[in-house]
Amino acid sequence: LADDIAYNNHDIDDGLRAGLFTAPDLVDVPLAGPVFAAVERSAPELDESRMIHEAVRRMIGAMVEDVIAETRRRLAEDKPTSADELRRLGHPVVAFSEAMAGHERALKAFLHEHMYRHPRVTEKRAVAQDVVRALFGHFLDDPARLPESWWARADGAEPTAAARVVADYIAGMTDRFAIAEYDKAFDKSLVI
Repeated sequence: LADDIAYNNHDIDDGLRAGLFTAPDLVDVPLAGPVFAAVERSAPELDESRMIHEAVRRMIGAMVEDVIAETRRRLAEDKPTSADELRRLGHPVVAFSEAMAGHERALKAFLHEHMYRHPRVTEKRAVAQDVVRALFGHFLDDPARLPESWWARADGAEPTAAARVVADYIAGMTDRFAIAEYDKAFDKSLVI
């Protein structure tokens, strides 16, 4: 739930700031539309950046408050007295209310349509996948290209174990570091 709250709200923030969609595009999205409208009504003088910040802050607050209220409601209804009783309930105790769960699904659907599947995002994702594949092959072909501590783990390891070391090394890279490693390995200057 914490990840859902954080990712959805930060993706709304990122999508707006990247120009993938606009605040008016959110008007029919449950939770987001009413929150952005309320911020606009209460502080019409805010510049776009501050308006986005305030709306996202309010959406996070609303979602967190909903989880707390729903959790309290479920605890009061179920009255568990031990961790074992909680496990035997057969349903989560910490959850969104039914209404907020619907809002959260609508928010995810909006993000899938307007952000995750946006042509600019899918194009960059394809480039990023190519970078990861190329780095994987580069390091797997010659594990001595890895930093010494990683190379020591991959050197002489059976192929599956060596591939896991290379995958773990790449998984720990930041985007900038992966691009820098790609540029260095393939003598290119990639811009994403």
